[in-house]
Amino acid sequence: MAYDSSTRDAALGETALAQLFTEARTRNAFSDRPVAPELLHKLYDLTKYGPTQANSTPARFLFITSPEAKARLSPFMSEGNREKTLQAPVNVIIAFDGDFHEHMPFLFPHNPGAKDWFGDAEARKAPGVLNSSLQAGYFMIAARALGLDVGPMIGFDADGVKAEFLADTTWQPSFVINLGYGTDENLFPRSPRLDFDTAAKIL
Repeated sequence: MAYDSSTRDAALGETALAQLFTEARTRNAFSDRPVAPELLHKLYDLTKYGPTQANSTPARFLFITSPEAKARLSPFMSEGNREKTLQAPVNVIIAFDGDFHEHMPFLFPHNPGAKDWFGDAEARKAPGVLNSSLQAGYFMIAARALGLDVGPMIGFDADGVKAEFLADTTWQPSFVINLGYGTDENLFPRSPRLDFDTAAKIL
């Protein structure tokens, strides 16, 4: 069914909001139900539409699915993250491309000079990290929308992952997300969140 733009102001129902936010949890354990490769493609195809600075979309996604690849990844995970990384059907190394500016003529065609905004390698680092982190957030929400569960982690040896998986690329790893169909095993009680008056203001 084609998207009807006339309904774009319609809010999602409570069931959808619960799946995406209020009842969604960071999962520490996963069932052995596999994640189809076609679903990974659909997941990326949703994620790519999230807004980034000048449509730069610097995030890159390395999907780890085979036992052999997992065995290569697990030594670089912190001790507390190793077992759940091996258990999850898919591990996703979220990285940003240090040379993301090379794609700007395609991604931002109405401004031919956009590539020059990011001409310096050091100047690309901050927008690369910021915008790829935005994309990682979109990725996790998209995963939940597709019925998947996520477990994001920053406890890993980024230099080791770079050397093992990305040595011949311009990709720089930021964090790892476990992906699959979660279980309630080792599920922590939901932690508190700040209320509106503590975290927000309206001027």
